[in-house]
Amino acid sequence: MTPTLRVHSGLDPVPCRAALIWARGIRPPLPSESLEPQLAELVERARREGEALWPAGTRERVRQMLRHGRYRPSGRGKPASEFLLKAALGGRFPQVNPPVDANNAISLESGLPGSIFDGDLCGDRLLLRRGLPGERYVFNPAGQEIDLADLLLVARGTEQDNVPCGNPVKDSMATKIRPETRDVIAVLYAPADFATKELEGWARRFVDLLGSWCGATSADHDLLSSR
Repeated sequence: MTPTLRVHSGLDPVPCRAALIWARGIRPPLPSESLEPQLAELVERARREGEALWPAGTRERVRQMLRHGRYRPSGRGKPASEFLLKAALGGRFPQVNPPVDANNAISLESGLPGSIFDGDLCGDRLLLRRGLPGERYVFNPAGQEIDLADLLLVARGTEQDNVPCGNPVKDSMATKIRPETRDVIAVLYAPADFATKELEGWARRFVDLLGSWCGATSADHDLLSSR
């Protein structure tokens, strides 16, 4: 079954564009012993250029995409792409496993935050919506939680029955990549006015990395489905 990403009927206006990327039959995602040469070069470029790595205005446009109600995209709630740039500048860029490294590479270079999930754990039906009051999930092995109220997020399941699993800041532990992962699904979040051709380009690049870095037997992408 081909994965789908749909918009919840209550999300109006839709604050973003999104690319859905998936891959089947990846190699066992063992911990990375070092960064892929392409990613190591990108991290060095980020150290030299800082925020100038991204087109002018990218940081604020991405933050505006998340700003809603009580949610403020700053501090610990800033987009994952900003965390990655800060890590590169501080010489602490994470090396995790090939699929997560691919996600981080695309996010760092584009300035767009991304989520990546174990395909078996999240299922093929994903939904884009805002977090509800009281919703939260654990995002790291230490058991720390993120408050999802008013935050743009991806949930697994249907509009009538769904559970949050990722967002442009931090993803849920419940659907993260594990040693048993063989299929992955990722979402790349872009501002609503982001050019289709440019988003397609990043999605194709992501597909290519899932093939070359992760050994996927098949991989593809699509843009956000309409209601």
